[in-house]
Amino acid sequence: MTSNAIDSRGAEHSASPLSRPGSSGRDASETTTDGAGEGGRSRGSATPGTTPKRRRVGTVRPLGIGIVTLWLSVIVLLPLAALTVAAFSEGWAGFWDAVTAPAAIAALWVTVLVSAIVAVVNAVTGTLIAWVLVRDDFRGKRFVNAIIDLPFALPTIVASIVLLSLYGPNSPIDVHLNATRWGLIVALLFVTLPFVVRSVQPVLIEADREVEEAAASLGASSWTTFRRVVLPTLAPAILSGTGLAFARAIGEYGSVVLIGGNIPRETQVASQYIQQQIEIDRPVNAAAVSVALLAIAFATLLVLRVVASRTQRREERDA
Repeated sequence: MTSNAIDSRGAEHSASPLSRPGSSGRDASETTTDGAGEGGRSRGSATPGTTPKRRRVGTVRPLGIGIVTLWLSVIVLLPLAALTVAAFSEGWAGFWDAVTAPAAIAALWVTVLVSAIVAVVNAVTGTLIAWVLVRDDFRGKRFVNAIIDLPFALPTIVASIVLLSLYGPNSPIDVHLNATRWGLIVALLFVTLPFVVRSVQPVLIEADREVEEAAASLGASSWTTFRRVVLPTLAPAILSGTGLAFARAIGEYGSVVLIGGNIPRETQVASQYIQQQIEIDRPVNAAAVSVALLAIAFATLLVLRVVASRTQRREERDA
C-alpha cells in the first residue's frame, strides 16, 4: 500500500507541469533544472553555446560603444560643436545677419543649384556606367573600372588644374568653360563620379537575372523590363548614391577653386565665400555659412536614411 501511494504521488508529480492550467515551458525547464541538482542551477537551463555568448556580448559591447563614442566625439562632434558656438558667438541675430547677407545667399544658391544639377546627371550617367560595367564585356573593362575610383585618390586641386588646362582660356580643344557655371558643373561631376556607380554596381551584381528573362519571355521590351523590373530594385541604391554626390558637391572646394573663377553672385560657391570671409577677418560670417552648409548636408542624409528605411520595411513586408 505504501508503494502504491508513492507511485501515485510520483505520477502526480511527473504529470503536474503539463496538467496544471496555465503551466508553461518555463515550469518544465525549472523542473528539469531542479532535477539536475546544484550543478544544473549553476549552468542554467540554456544550451551550452548560449551562456558564453551572453557573457562575451556583455563585456565587449560597452567597450565597443565607448570607443565609437569617443572617436566620433573627437573627430566629428567636438569640431561641429566648436563651429556652432563660433557661428552663434554674436547671438541669433548675428548668425541670421551673416547667413542672410546678399553675398552669402547668392553663394548658397549657386552651390545648391549646381550641386542639384550634378546630382541629377550623376543619377543617370552613374547608373548607365554601372550597367555597362556589370552587364557588358569589352576590352579595357578593368582599366575603366579602376578609373572610376580615381577621383577618390586624386587631390581635387589637381583636378582643377587639369580642367583649367583643358577648358581654360588656352583650351587645346577650343572649349572655354573657365569662370562659368558650366565649368563648376564639369568639375563637380569629376569629383562625384564614383558615388552612384559604386552604389548601383553591387546591386546589379546581386540582381536576379531570371526575373528579367521571365519578363522578356512574356513579351516585355527592354525598356519595359528595365522600368518595371530592374529600376525598382536599383532605386534605393541610385537614391543613396545621388544623395551622397549632392552632399559632396555642396562642400567641394579644391576642384572649383581655379576653373570656377570665384565671381561673386555668378560662380562663387559657398566654400569660396567662406574662405573669403576668413581672409577679410570675419570668422563669424564664415562659421555661420558653414553651419548652413552642414544643415543642408545633414538634411539630405537624413532624408536618404528615412527613405532607405521605409524602402527596406516595404520590401520585408512584401517578402
